[in-house]
Amino acid sequence: MKTMLKMFLVILFSLNFASAATNIETIKVLASEKGFEPSTIKVDANKEVILAVTRNTDSTCAKEILIPSKKLKQELPLNKTVFIKLGKLKKGQVSFSCGMDMFTGVINVQ
Repeated sequence: MKTMLKMFLVILFSLNFASAATNIETIKVLASEKGFEPSTIKVDANKEVILAVTRNTDSTCAKEILIPSKKLKQELPLNKTVFIKLGKLKKGQVSFSCGMDMFTGVINVQ
């Protein structure tokens, strides 16, 4: 009986985890000598959004990322991926930039 209960819980957890995982959209963003790549991102308004940002150069000012509408400022260490959880975004545009506003990007939420 205990074994059946454990199996049921494992299956139930697996199904819930799988359905939750499909509502998350992780977007890889590179902070390079060219700026943010991609600089234009499209996401679904019904999904949780996570940016996975990796800075691969020390020769630009893109040492941090600013997302004003989320009141977010995140340092970007060299050659390390930083995961930025934005949650569900409202339809429209969410702008982001480096600390000096020289490199910019936009998330189009549809």
